[in-house]
Amino acid sequence: MDDLRIRAAAPEDLDAVLAFWKVAAEGTSISDDRSGVERLVARDPESLILAERGGELAGTVIAGFDGWRCHLYRLAVHPDHRRRGVGTALLAAAEERFVRLGGRRGDAMVLDRNELAHPAWRAAGYAPQPQWSRWVKPLSEPLGEPLGEAPSAG
Repeated sequence: MDDLRIRAAAPEDLDAVLAFWKVAAEGTSISDDRSGVERLVARDPESLILAERGGELAGTVIAGFDGWRCHLYRLAVHPDHRRRGVGTALLAAAEERFVRLGGRRGDAMVLDRNELAHPAWRAAGYAPQPQWSRWVKPLSEPLGEPLGEAPSAG
């Protein structure tokens, strides 16, 4: 894992990140577009964390902190790089960021149907909380989708 480089995304990385999520992420999100990711990086430049191996994008995680809670989204590892420590390194970087910012607990958005990811999250110390449900209301109509049922998020 010595050749793994962890860094914050820069504006010039965003097209590559969006293309990467189509291959490596489970499901799509209403904000998986250039303007959505640009807003994320403009508002919080250290929130989108990338893992690179050999100059190639190997993984991503969004480590969002709103000043009160720590939120993890879009932990995605390219299929060719899975089970090689990329996800672990990304989560460690995200958690270190949260601690620096004063965060006390991280929560992760993990699709129920993404059973491939569940063991990895559990191994990292995360667990589902059955007393909570995610309630969603789309605030805008994504291209090609009518308002109503919220698209899945990863």
